[in-house]
Amino acid sequence: MGDRRSAPLIGVSAETDVVVRYWGTVRHQIVTDDYIRAVRAAGGIPIVLPVGSPDEARAILRRVDALIITGGNDLSPSHYGEERLELGLGGTLDIERDEFDLALAREAVATGLPLLCICRGQQVLNVSRGGSLIQHLDTHGETAADERVSHELTVDPESRFAKRFPSLKITNSYHHQAVGEPGEGVRVVATAPDGTIESIELVDAPNVVSVQWHPEVLLDHPEHLALFEWLVAASTARAGGQRSVDQPSRVGV
Repeated sequence: MGDRRSAPLIGVSAETDVVVRYWGTVRHQIVTDDYIRAVRAAGGIPIVLPVGSPDEARAILRRVDALIITGGNDLSPSHYGEERLELGLGGTLDIERDEFDLALAREAVATGLPLLCICRGQQVLNVSRGGSLIQHLDTHGETAADERVSHELTVDPESRFAKRFPSLKITNSYHHQAVGEPGEGVRVVATAPDGTIESIELVDAPNVVSVQWHPEVLLDHPEHLALFEWLVAASTARAGGQRSVDQPSRVGV
């Protein structure tokens, strides 16, 4: 794999869950292995970031070169002024994780740290800017960990996303929530055929890529691996004094 001592450190946000062992149940800080494999495949070194207090976010992000805010259970609707719909979906709410992820998103944007938001991560990003979520969708609930692509994207041709990932036209879909009202400075740049928001950008933050789907399980599709390759390239460019990476990925160029 070559000398990886100079590879960028990519922070990957964790979630908490109860894991059953033969001696009992134990609360764990966990990250799905797909994210770890994706970072390594793109040339980065993954660093799992356990859920902490919001005031730790700045110190933590000073020690990594880029950040992925991962998927997981529903973000509490209390963060965008709503009551939760009890649908039996979306898992147990974790306010501690919510507050930490929101702090990570705000700090990464404020400091220009390269940021990739995935599924719940996109929802966190939008809520961090004062936006809301659609609490339930009936049309995107495919089987989790499904590695098939299933629906096309309509992409704004003037967006950073279109310029960075010109070959990314079709994706997977398994989520029961999505961005509702975009937050301050949030621009919708890709949608599903039914209008569901699939990607957003921040007008004032060029080092952010955000998607609703799960590219980490589509690494055999080079156009999806390109999202992680962008993150690694952006972290390297930032270390070299560049503001952002806007050139297209090598996929489809």
